Order: sequence, then structure tokens, then C-alpha cells
Amino acid sequence: MKITRITTQKKSKSRYNIFIADGDTDKYGFSVDEDILIKFGLSKNDELDDSTIEQILEKDSLHKIYTQAINFLSYRMRTKKEIRDFLIKKEAEPEEVEEIMDRLNDEKLINDKQFAEMFVRTRINTSSKGPNVIKRELMEKGVAANIATEAVSVFTYDLQYEKAQHLLEKKSQHKKNVSFRKQQEQWRTQLMQKGFSQDVINEVLSGDTVDKDEEAEQEALRSQAEKLIRKFEKKYSDYELRNKVKEGLYRKGFNLDSIKNVLEEILEE
Repeated sequence: MKITRITTQKKSKSRYNIFIADGDTDKYGFSVDEDILIKFGLSKNDELDDSTIEQILEKDSLHKIYTQAINFLSYRMRTKKEIRDFLIKKEAEPEEVEEIMDRLNDEKLINDKQFAEMFVRTRINTSSKGPNVIKRELMEKGVAANIATEAVSVFTYDLQYEKAQHLLEKKSQHKKNVSFRKQQEQWRTQLMQKGFSQDVINEVLSGDTVDKDEEAEQEALRSQAEKLIRKFEKKYSDYELRNKVKEGLYRKGFNLDSIKNVLEEILEE
């Protein structure tokens, strides 16, 4: 088959339509990217056999998917797993996936170690997450455990403490109608969910980051006591009522002596 003419596509200036002879006229044969056109040195009057055309189309298909992968990478760094998943989603053949992955790796466009380092720095600067959560996020993105562990090592103990302390200060500003001990339990759970280490959590909670507000504690105790009395007074009375309320308040983290004093006040009113 002879190439009769080559034209630039209207919608994509980097792609070219190849026309081939068809009797006394010509017809559209196929289209290729500019890189493939140059790679095969295609020009007018070239003779192409079926095998050559098949090879050209295979390379063009590969180039299209490679270009899509480059565009996918242009928005931000990606892990090898993210790129591989993207190629599979684009229905690339297994051998195409491997060839593109090898090329991107050779061109140093994918590097899980660099990705992990940048990801950790970004998380430290823009989020309140601790190293355990960040490491888990990296592994979910396909980063190997040893690379993720090394990357989060920049999240030092002092930096963890500083972030956890700041987070605790913010949370303590939102007063809740619960005991100080219960608040500490909630803060511990929240800091664990954020990914901070047990050592850091223990030190932050045992420090002077948040002082116990005795007035707020008494208000919360009285409020909870009144709720429990309303809950149990229809079913219990006197000694049984007092014990039920006392048990409930103790489970909520209030001090026994304080509980006794508040109950005396309320039940004598």
C-alpha cells in the first residue's frame, strides 16, 4: 500500500491522517501521533505492507496510553501502583502496562521513595494527622512498608508532641457536659485515631496542656446527676435511687466524694 498524502488533524495538531492509494483515488488509512510519524519516517509515496502497518498502529496505541499516563502525572506525583491502576483502567494490554512502567521508571517520572517523602512533608504542613495514619495512607497508595516507615521517620517525637498538643488545645476549647476524666478518654481516642504514638499521647495528656476546670466539672456533674435522677426516680426511691445515680455518675468519670456532695445538695432541695 502506498501513502498518497498526510494531513494534520483539525482537532489535534500533533496527530496526522495517513491516506493510502485506492485505485485511481485514495482513502483514509489510519492516523498516528507526530512522534510515531517521525519514528517510522512516514512520508508521501512510501510503500507499506500489512505487517508494517500493524507495527505502526501498535506503537501508536502504546504512545497514546503513555501520553495519557504523562498527563495523569502532570497534576501531582503518583505511586507506581496508582500509575499501574490507571493504565489498567485505560484498558492497556499487560505487555503495554509493563513497557510504559519501565519507560516511566527509566525517565525517573515515578519514584515511590520521592513520592512518600513529599507526601509526608505535605501532610505534616497541611493536616493534623500523626505518623501512623500517614504511613497507613502511603501503604494504601501502594508504597512498600519499609519505604513508608522510612518516610514518616521525619515526623520526630518533638514534632508529634507539638502537633498533638496543638490539637488537644483546640479540642479542649469546646467544653462538653461531661467529666474531665471522660473528656481525657475521648481526647485519647481522638489522638489515637489521628495517628499519634502512645508515648506522645500519654505525655500530652499527663502534661499541663489542659487544666481541669473545677467549676465546669461541678456544672457537668450537677447536670448529669439531674438527668440520672429524672431517669431513675419513677422506678427507684431513696437508697436505691441514690445508689443508681451514684453508679451512673461514677461510670461517667466523676469523683466519688464530689458525687456524694452533689447528690446531698440536689436531693435535699
